[in-house]
Amino acid sequence: MRLLRHIPFLKAVFLYSFTAFGGPQGHMGMMVKTFVQKRKDLTEDELLEYNAFCQMLPGPSSTQTVMLIGMKRGGIPLALLTLLLWVFPAALLMAVFSFVMYHYHLGKLSENRLILLQPMSVGFVFYAAARMMKTSIKHIATASIMVGSLFATLFINSPWVFPALLVLSGTISNFSNKRIPTPLQKPKKINWLHLWAFAAIFIIAGVLSELARTEAWQHGRIFNLFENFYRFGAIVFGGGQTLMPMMYYQFVSRQGYQVLTAGQLLTGYGLVQALPGPVFSICSFVGGMAMSQYGGMWQAVGALVATIAVFMPSTLLLFFLFPIYENLKHHVIIFRALEGINSAIVGIIWASGIILFRYIAFDASLSFEWFHLVVAAITFSLLYFSKIPAPLIVLGWLLLSIALKLGV
Repeated sequence: MRLLRHIPFLKAVFLYSFTAFGGPQGHMGMMVKTFVQKRKDLTEDELLEYNAFCQMLPGPSSTQTVMLIGMKRGGIPLALLTLLLWVFPAALLMAVFSFVMYHYHLGKLSENRLILLQPMSVGFVFYAAARMMKTSIKHIATASIMVGSLFATLFINSPWVFPALLVLSGTISNFSNKRIPTPLQKPKKINWLHLWAFAAIFIIAGVLSELARTEAWQHGRIFNLFENFYRFGAIVFGGGQTLMPMMYYQFVSRQGYQVLTAGQLLTGYGLVQALPGPVFSICSFVGGMAMSQYGGMWQAVGALVATIAVFMPSTLLLFFLFPIYENLKHHVIIFRALEGINSAIVGIIWASGIILFRYIAFDASLSFEWFHLVVAAITFSLLYFSKIPAPLIVLGWLLLSIALKLGV
């Protein structure tokens, strides 16, 4: 019966999973529209706080953020259901595509099939930044942190820039002694089982993977896959894009262990950019391709194992570390740091929108494509000035993209 009262929230998550385009930055705009403005599951400050916390963890930050929204409403059980509904559509589509790729030998897909969705996502990114700036940028210090974070993100090409900026911004905002935290009424319980499970699975997966390799088990690759993707999920910072070089080394260029070609990996990456949901769902495609030579059943198992393995470590770390963070944030140093961290997040989101726009707005000859700017501006205006539901905006651009490609 307790679950029934969360059915509307789970329906909203499921709809969100079909309409959240544009990677982690685009997802933030959709979260603001869906969970802050429409449903009021949390405030904009809470969403910024959750996102800032998840930026400091390995794994998919937008996935962890939406899990925390579920966790706030119904604890760990609802967080796990939220994770399932958020990941399932994209993971299923990418797993199915691994079958299509293997059996029909498709060439590299064009990333421009749905030509209007990428600039639309930029509009969502700028909308999220504009909304959050209204609540987080309150004086010259926070404005300076935002601008500094924007330029640092634009000109420092490293995933480590994000945690570094958050630490630096939190340190700067601690020079003010005007903000006093409310005392913590009841400390959150720390469940060490999640940390022990994270470490135990890491070790067991490594041992079984090595045994499968040295003993040449018949279907030992499935153990190798679990270890590979669990390791990726435990150490990758910077989102799904950071997965690409790791997977390229592990599955394409590694001597004696080439399980798919560079073209296949790039095709999968091109497709995941056109799908809603987490970019980490590309692991479903790679897992399916890696096991394709063993038959359809093992291909499906490979996609499932890769998906579970890559999301599991970040989930366990999230459940362990978030109660610790909840306790710590009531200490004065952490409390004062949050103002600077939230300002940095706004700057990072602005920079992410600029980077995404710069990437999509120029064609191969470096000519500027004006229609991208028009699409992004229209999307931003519809989100900011109208009450049109975000899914309808996504659907409109999707249908228009298909019509343009069909020559209608």
